[in-house]
Amino acid sequence: MPDGPKLTPRQQQILDLVQSTIERTGSPPTRAEIAAELGFKSANAAEEHLQALARKGVIELVSGTSRGIRLRSETLRAVNESRGRQFSLPLPSLAQLTLPLVGRVAAGSPILAQEHIDQSYVVEASMFPRKPDYLLRVRGMSMRDAGILDGDLLAVQKASDAKNGQIVVARLGDDVTVKRLHRTRNGIELLPENPDYPVIQVTDADSFALEGVAVGLIRNTMLM
Repeated sequence: MPDGPKLTPRQQQILDLVQSTIERTGSPPTRAEIAAELGFKSANAAEEHLQALARKGVIELVSGTSRGIRLRSETLRAVNESRGRQFSLPLPSLAQLTLPLVGRVAAGSPILAQEHIDQSYVVEASMFPRKPDYLLRVRGMSMRDAGILDGDLLAVQKASDAKNGQIVVARLGDDVTVKRLHRTRNGIELLPENPDYPVIQVTDADSFALEGVAVGLIRNTMLM
């Protein structure tokens, strides 16, 4: 956008890397990964550039997580609608998306069944590298180290398959969970991003299906 903050070529390079990594894997890169990709001598050099981007309001840095880098948007404002609450991002936009917010998912029901939709959000399409189909409210802290926290809204693109290493929404038995997909010779593992949570081994006996892949995140702090 022409009226946005002016970035140095190096800052733009880092921002592009953050965006492309989110698009490819569903989560932002670590400082070490940025340093390795762009040839910095240390992760500290990457951190300095990230701090500069944060000061310019382009990204938000979340402390305490190795992947705590978030693309920023203007603060969400609540807009009353006749049917429930709807939230809007007041950005100069060429395209906006209206996305259903999925709350708790009942066993055996399609994830987008009407009874699961808490409300809808109107969001800026450019927030996401790929178009999401719905938002899912994150429960728990199993993906903490990927910067995905309890109460965040995960932007999900519907998909029945995903690349190895992507963050996915998976249905396992009666539960819907957000994990990183890991394919091995022996089958599929669903990996948490928090050492306090176990790896989930998917067996042939399990009722397993992919519901979608993560393409972005709206921080719970934006919803206050």
